[in-house]
Amino acid sequence: MNVILVTIIILATIGVVLAVILYFLAQKFKVYEDPRIDTVNEALPAANCGGCGYAGCRNFAEMLVKADDITALFCPVGGNTVMMTIAQILGKAAEAKDPMIAVVRCSGSFEHRPRTNVYDGASSCVVQHALYSGDTGCPYGCLGCADCAASCKFDALAMNPETGLPVVSEANCTGCGACVKACPRSIIELRYKDRKNRQIFISCVNKDKGGIAKKYCAVACTGCTKCLKICTFNAIKIENNLAYIDPKACKMCRKCVPECATNAILELNFPARKTAAASVPEKETIAV
Repeated sequence: MNVILVTIIILATIGVVLAVILYFLAQKFKVYEDPRIDTVNEALPAANCGGCGYAGCRNFAEMLVKADDITALFCPVGGNTVMMTIAQILGKAAEAKDPMIAVVRCSGSFEHRPRTNVYDGASSCVVQHALYSGDTGCPYGCLGCADCAASCKFDALAMNPETGLPVVSEANCTGCGACVKACPRSIIELRYKDRKNRQIFISCVNKDKGGIAKKYCAVACTGCTKCLKICTFNAIKIENNLAYIDPKACKMCRKCVPECATNAILELNFPARKTAAASVPEKETIAV
């Protein structure tokens, strides 16, 4: 009986000693967390989309609290409203930024880019891109496996079964950039979104020479330089047989659009162009 009692006393003593040691170790290595992190995290939209460049809203909240200057930090989902709220919480200055929206820079639909073979593998753009050039002659166009749609947490992307191309919902797109990262062929780009969301861009990323590009896709950019020559704002550049319109320099004059022989330049959300017949006033007829 004495042996059992002694054993209990020894174990209890060891437990107390270890508890004291653990207490002092916890105090020594205790990490202080600023309570403002929780407040900022609650102000964020909790989308955890990674559009801010950090691993989730909590991590982004920590960076906002620790940073002396938050003008370079931005939550695309919450936008300027959320950033101004956070600025008030932290007593720091936030810089207002123009909203962004995703655009699909490929018009190679089933009609314009005929399929030359059938892909029978994993339904993934990344896998298909790694295996071969795709099921059409264009090695740059959309693969149509919907990786971009799967990456979107806001239901802003969906595949059009008639064209085989992704379609962006202007109402739902937050400009988080998840679809941009998901596309292995870089056909999705974030561009500035104005009040009416008018866009003019080259809907093609094919870098082949003109004849080859047009052979495999009827609406491919051929790098003919016609759009470059008519632009008076230096908003268009041509590199690797491909034209590109700089959204910062473009003045939305639309002069370049009709110059494109393959209709590779898209104009979105603009009023319909006036036809030549509509612009000429009708002659008055006088009854005799």
